[in-house]
Amino acid sequence: MSVAAKPKLSTARMRAAAGEAAAALRVLANEDRLLLLCELSQGEKSVSDLEEALDLHQPSLSQQLGVLRAEGLVSTRRDGKFIHYSVADRKALALLDTLYRLYCRS
Repeated sequence: MSVAAKPKLSTARMRAAAGEAAAALRVLANEDRLLLLCELSQGEKSVSDLEEALDLHQPSLSQQLGVLRAEGLVSTRRDGKFIHYSVADRKALALLDTLYRLYCRS
């Protein structure tokens, strides 16, 4: 498989891009975080929605959502006592779309 011709990047720019990509892939390498992002790619969800849809329970759910927040991949919106999560990073959405096409479509 060949890669389409791309503009030549400087070594420094390639190294920076590789670091950014590796950081994103480390976050996605956790199955629970990947499931959370896949579910959130379908739209905003509350913590209870995520818990029910994915059969993830406290404290694991909160821990993984905390990692995603710290990495800037999800954002939150408070509505009374409920916190709603959504995907905040367009690059993460593009990665999720690619993973869906590779692994989820039959």
